[in-house]
Amino acid sequence: MRLPVRLLVVCLSLSSWSAVAAPVSDLYQVREPVSSQQPEERTAALGRALDSLVVRLTGKTDAASNPALAALHKDPQQIVSQFSYVDEQLLVDFDPVSTDRSLRQAGLSLWGANRPALMVWWLNDGSDGSNLIGDAQAAAKPLLAAAQHRGLPLRLPIADLSEQLAADAANLTNDDPSTLRAASERYAADALLAVLAREEGGQWQAQWRLWLGDSREQGTVQGADQAAVADAVMLAVNQKMAPRFIVAAGAASNLQLQVQGANLARYAEIQRVLEPFSARLRSVQGDTLTFAVNASAEQLRAQLGLAHLQEVTEAAVVPASPTVNPTEAVPALPAPTNGNVLRYRW
Repeated sequence: MRLPVRLLVVCLSLSSWSAVAAPVSDLYQVREPVSSQQPEERTAALGRALDSLVVRLTGKTDAASNPALAALHKDPQQIVSQFSYVDEQLLVDFDPVSTDRSLRQAGLSLWGANRPALMVWWLNDGSDGSNLIGDAQAAAKPLLAAAQHRGLPLRLPIADLSEQLAADAANLTNDDPSTLRAASERYAADALLAVLAREEGGQWQAQWRLWLGDSREQGTVQGADQAAVADAVMLAVNQKMAPRFIVAAGAASNLQLQVQGANLARYAEIQRVLEPFSARLRSVQGDTLTFAVNASAEQLRAQLGLAHLQEVTEAAVVPASPTVNPTEAVPALPAPTNGNVLRYRW
């Protein structure tokens, strides 16, 4: 099919987001518990909210102590759009534009809102027996709250009988995730998290395993209660996933990305996927889109994996006839060397 650049731009608002990756709509919203609505308590809670947001956006627990953020810590309200009190919590909405600008000026690299959808199989093994947490259960609330706090799009199973049999303690602690992956197919997630949480002596301990693409991570955390151990798991997962998608300062280079098999909906999809990399459309040839991006090859590959695109070798590239002169709608950009060209297809 033929996709003129101007038609793509005009029709962008009519197309849909179809990738599995989940844009985090509340990425810049932070909830912090408060004991009162006194000014001193509010000031302290705003500082904690800023720290939580910085960790959420960077994947680094020490980023909040960056000396370049001292001015923000003195007055977090300069990047706050609004706040309110809800259920003994201070609900803080940070302004995304001013927040990103302030953090980047401090030299921090940020993880964007387009993040892998995380399928979570969580088994609680407590004094009242074992329980696979399903999305409709009350026990899901601490998990959902922890995922929101750490900026992770979470999916939970319905926890029917077949899933309870599949997600037993043996499979949750198995290095082979094949059983859980089979059970996860109906949920179409990007990453798989298996957690076995046990209560011992009034404390909770959780073993977790994370699979994202071909990589696997694992660890053990502790917490005073289910909410604390859930937050500890989600923090650990955030820290493991963020480096795959954050382009560190100085690590990016000018790359050219060619994507075959485009249509209007897929154009909108790839624009969303490439958002963290300042992508610029250079040309449209047949159903092939060519972008200039500022990224590292490894993190660009990780981001494209969220849209389930497949990398192709140069030999597999099918030449397309030009349909428009890209300079009519897109400024001309320097052509990268062949080593800086990545080619993908749907």
